[in-house]
Amino acid sequence: MTNEHRQTVVYLSQTYPGKTHDKKVAAQAAIQYPAHSTLTKDTGFQGYEPLDVWTIQPKKKPKGKMLGTIAQLSNRFIASVRIKIEHVLAGIKRCRIVKEVLRNTKDGFSDLVMQIACGLHNLRVSFRHPSSCSLQLVAYSR
Repeated sequence: MTNEHRQTVVYLSQTYPGKTHDKKVAAQAAIQYPAHSTLTKDTGFQGYEPLDVWTIQPKKKPKGKMLGTIAQLSNRFIASVRIKIEHVLAGIKRCRIVKEVLRNTKDGFSDLVMQIACGLHNLRVSFRHPSSCSLQLVAYSR
């Protein structure tokens, strides 16, 4: 899960095999969202409705019909949020070990690799903004 404004990773579940469905992973993780928060989701999470959370999902065009103007504008807004999330995922995948096949079968190793990749991405993003950089250095030096 990412924060679209800070473009950082804020939640990371354990890793699952590639064929495990995203909605199933989210349901098993039992994520606790802040009350009245907004969750932007893609079609892989259709039907996933956590309590006290407002969910936004793009609308599909009805077969043989046009999508309404409001739905088109809504989809455009959702796409603008989604592209920021995709940029975060691309930042994580700069660590090539994350995007290539991991052949190490040691328990917990794939989780550790993903945690390190996400941590490196968050560190890289924090150093892009000099005002928050000094606060990060203090936090890391403790």
